[in-house]
Amino acid sequence: MLYGSDKLATCKPALIRLFERVAESWDCECREGHRERAAQDRAFAEGASKLKWPDGPHNALPSNAADMYPRPIPDQETPKGRATYYAFAGYVMGVAREMGIPIRPGFDWDGDHDLMDQTFDDLVHFELKEAR
Repeated sequence: MLYGSDKLATCKPALIRLFERVAESWDCECREGHRERAAQDRAFAEGASKLKWPDGPHNALPSNAADMYPRPIPDQETPKGRATYYAFAGYVMGVAREMGIPIRPGFDWDGDHDLMDQTFDDLVHFELKEAR
């Protein structure tokens, strides 16, 4: 089941197609697609984003990024919760590859598959690669 479809609807069609397909097998929730200026400023101030308005992939309309959570939503601060986020992201990446949708996850910004070289983890963030 897909929760937050109203927020996902603010994203580019490729992201909508991807997460509709993901939701056929794994319940998930879109908590954020397009992000208005005030929300981007807040995310930056809180450290949830490294980019200021209008430079974030969430700032385009339709959005080039979606923040997607597996359901039930696990606690990112626990080892089990982090493992669930990584498993979900791996599933999303596999579905995206199968569908020919190039995405960048917020846990591997440089795309080198080394998850330990990141300086900013955003386990729920998925963006279209061509968006940068």
